[in-house]
Amino acid sequence: MSNKSLTALIVGVVLAIVLWNSFYIVSQTERAVMLRFGRIVEPDVKPGLHMKIPYVNSVRKFDARLMTLDSTTSRFLTLEKKALMVDSYAKWRVDDAERFYTATSGMKQIADERLARRLEAALRDQFGKRTLHESVSGQRDELMAQVTNTLNRAAQQELGIEVVDVRVKGIDLPREVNRSVFERMSSEREREAREHRAKGKELAEGIRADADRQRRVLLAEAFREAEELRGDGDAQAAAIYAAAYGQDQEFYAFHRSLQAYRESFANKEDVLVLDPKSDFFRYLESSTAQ
Repeated sequence: MSNKSLTALIVGVVLAIVLWNSFYIVSQTERAVMLRFGRIVEPDVKPGLHMKIPYVNSVRKFDARLMTLDSTTSRFLTLEKKALMVDSYAKWRVDDAERFYTATSGMKQIADERLARRLEAALRDQFGKRTLHESVSGQRDELMAQVTNTLNRAAQQELGIEVVDVRVKGIDLPREVNRSVFERMSSEREREAREHRAKGKELAEGIRADADRQRRVLLAEAFREAEELRGDGDAQAAAIYAAAYGQDQEFYAFHRSLQAYRESFANKEDVLVLDPKSDFFRYLESSTAQ
């Protein structure tokens, strides 16, 4: 190969390398800044194909998609000074590429560390303004919305990122107070159970007393009605007997004497010692005399 051909080949290779390094592509999911000797000359490079001066300009690209900051579980105090263990996360993305590069050198790890400190401070502030009930259930959505707004304003000014959402994954009590809280809840439930049992017994006693009273009233009324009916029946029977036996008083006396004899001598072992001239043997003497 001649020197001219070799020189042409070298020049061609150099030109190819220069041209290769002169073009770059920024995708739709990226944000980019152009640097010239380490200083930003183009703060927001739009997506597409672009050119640069090789070895003079450099391009730093950042992922523009949503990022997740999964913070560690932290301890916060509520308004009544009760401790809570809170597990949360934040969704963010690069909003200002120039500020993001200046604040973090384009490193996600640095952005997560600074954002985590901001998130912890915002959560501590919001939990400190609320009671335990408000933090857990009453104002939980409002708390997350306010933390998101506060964190977003601070992150945009300091880091050039937009905080889209902050969510509290879980709220729990510290281990050292779990036992005491469980015991207190158990004692409260036992107290409520005793109150319910006492009220139930009181209500049952009232129902039994009322049922017993109604029973006695019903029995008394039934006994009264039965006695009235029995009395009426006895009166009617007496009237019938009187009317029947009044027609022949001698026959009635004779019939009664026969009944008395039958009842007196019903048992053969019975012994009666009577005067033979007693009126009890009046009809026996009459029949004997005849």
